[in-house]
Amino acid sequence: MGDHGVVANKRGRQTVWDMVLSMAAIGVVVAVIYLFVPHDENHDPVRTVSYTVELDQARRDAPFKVAGPVGLAKGWRASSVTYNSADPKNVQWHLGFVDPQNQYAAVEQSNAPAATFIAQKSYDARRNGTRVIAGERWLQYYGTKYDALVREESGVTTIVTGTSSPARLTQLAAALEERGGK
Repeated sequence: MGDHGVVANKRGRQTVWDMVLSMAAIGVVVAVIYLFVPHDENHDPVRTVSYTVELDQARRDAPFKVAGPVGLAKGWRASSVTYNSADPKNVQWHLGFVDPQNQYAAVEQSNAPAATFIAQKSYDARRNGTRVIAGERWLQYYGTKYDALVREESGVTTIVTGTSSPARLTQLAAALEERGGK
């Protein structure tokens, strides 16, 4: 019976040693994968999307003229697009971009009540003056998270908002062309 203690003690050391060997083997496999599987450390994490199909659909379906940019300078990349017409009193168009300085800018439109829509999309930015951009009067909003340019007309609110500089937001607003609508 005295041999059982020696065997159990030896078995315990073997189990720990086996675990150490297994972890070393896994570490070698991970190192080989990391070294030999190509990976791009300069990869841009922003996914670029095409928005022409959604823009065309929104322009056919929306109860207002839908804004899309024409002739934006090189370096602007569309990163998100949505069109939601489930609620006829709150139809929303969204087109998000990453500007040439890797800042966010978006075009937001809706026929929802303007004050609520502006507060939501500008993250409660506050009105601070007006500007004329490409012959259109825009209200300026400044906020802690986003700045915004806002135009309200004919039952639709158009917002250009984001973390982009005021100059970039102006550039996006100036490029907007509104078409379609019912």
